[in-house]
Amino acid sequence: MGLQNAKLSSLKRTNILMLGLDSAGKSTLLYKFRYKDAFLTTPTIGFNVDMIEAGKDFTLTFWDVGGQKKMREVWSDFLEGTDGLLYVVDSSDKRRLEEARRELELILKNESIRNVPVVVLANKQDLPGALNAEEVTRRLRMKKHCSDRNWYVQPCCAITGEGLAEALQRVATFARQYSKSKETFTTLKE
Repeated sequence: MGLQNAKLSSLKRTNILMLGLDSAGKSTLLYKFRYKDAFLTTPTIGFNVDMIEAGKDFTLTFWDVGGQKKMREVWSDFLEGTDGLLYVVDSSDKRRLEEARRELELILKNESIRNVPVVVLANKQDLPGALNAEEVTRRLRMKKHCSDRNWYVQPCCAITGEGLAEALQRVATFARQYSKSKETFTTLKE
């Protein structure tokens, strides 16, 4: 086994699933995470995949899945092997927060992501009337639905980049802890 292979095998990869209703800002956020600048995106039909290094030997693979009604039907196909859920909401769109909550509840009920940590990005904080993190937490009923897992609501703005470094940090920390606990569990089972 050459040095190159040894280096690769020590590299930790985790899968982060990025979900949210259409127009919540998922692709713009992903682009901003990656390139640090805003970018005009078109609605995602299907999904985008991007890898982002979060520290030495640690890579987050983001699966940004389209949020249109048709796409939501296949969300559950992406849950297997997920180490963290990044759920994006448009905090200025109070009408659709209810719909966002229902979709989140459906996902969290899925056995495949039991105990998987959740970071909610309360996006579009720059818009007038955007709800703050506490209000988003309440409206999504996070305390009720995430009592069995790590969770956090991060206010952010994909355009200015505000709150994104914190969000990425939080996702990385949660995913790291979760994948460690998964390894421990697997070892115990063997």
